[in-house]
Amino acid sequence: MITKRIIPCLDVRDGRVVKGVNFEQLGDVASPVELAAYYSEHGADELVFYDITASAEGRALFTDILRETAQRVFIPLTVGGGINTTADFDRVLKCGADKVSVNSGAIRDPSLVGKAAKLYGDQCVVLSVDIKRVDGVFRVFARGGRDNTGLEAMEWIRRCVGEGAGEVVVNSIDTDGVKKGFDLEMLEKVCEVAPVPVIASGGAGKIEDFIQLFHTLPGVDAGLAASIFHFGEVRIEDLKRRMREEGIPARIVG
Repeated sequence: MITKRIIPCLDVRDGRVVKGVNFEQLGDVASPVELAAYYSEHGADELVFYDITASAEGRALFTDILRETAQRVFIPLTVGGGINTTADFDRVLKCGADKVSVNSGAIRDPSLVGKAAKLYGDQCVVLSVDIKRVDGVFRVFARGGRDNTGLEAMEWIRRCVGEGAGEVVVNSIDTDGVKKGFDLEMLEKVCEVAPVPVIASGGAGKIEDFIQLFHTLPGVDAGLAASIFHFGEVRIEDLKRRMREEGIPARIVG
C-alpha cells in the first residue's frame, strides 16, 4: 500500500521562514536552511519551499538560500514562487529542486504547464492552486492569495492536469492558518477532477486533523502544514506513529 506523505511547508520571505493566517499577518519563524535540515532528519517525506512574495513583487525566486537548502536535505524538495517561464523551471531545478511548483505563472500563461511537462516530465510539474469561496463558488486566487482571477477552481485544475501537471497542491485560503482542520469539502471536489496525486494544504491544527483527512478522503495523497510543525505543536514522528495506529500507511524512519 502506498504510504501517505507528510510535508512541511517553508514559506520564505526575505530569506526567513514566515507564517500567517489566511495568507496575511506574516510573522518570522526561522532560517529555512536550518529548518529544512531539521525536517529532513526528523521524518518528513518531502519539503515544499515557497518564495511567497516573488510573484507579488514581480521578481525571480532567490537562488542562494534555495541552493544551500537543497544541499542540506535528502528528501524530495518542491520549490515555487516567481515561476513564470521554462527558464525559471530550469534555474530552480539546477539549484537542487526535485519538483517545481507553479501558480500565478500558469495563470498568466496557461501554456507554461504543458511546455514544462514536455521539457522536464509530468512528475516535475506541480500545480499549486490557492482557492477561496466567493459567493459559494470555488475561485482561483493569484499573487499569494491577493487577486481573484475569476477562474472556477475545479475547471482550472482539470485543465492543467490535462496539460501535464503531475501533482496538485490545494491551498485553502479559507482555512489557512486557522487550525480548525483541512477543507474536506473542497478537497473532495479536487479529488473528483484530478487523476494525479493531491496534496492537502491549509487548516491543520492537530494530529487528529490528518487522521480525519486520510480516513475521510483516501484519494488525498499527502498532508501539508507549516506552523504546527514549525512551532512544535505536532511532531512528525508522533503524527506518523498515530497514523500507523489508525491503519493509515506511513513511512517511519528508524
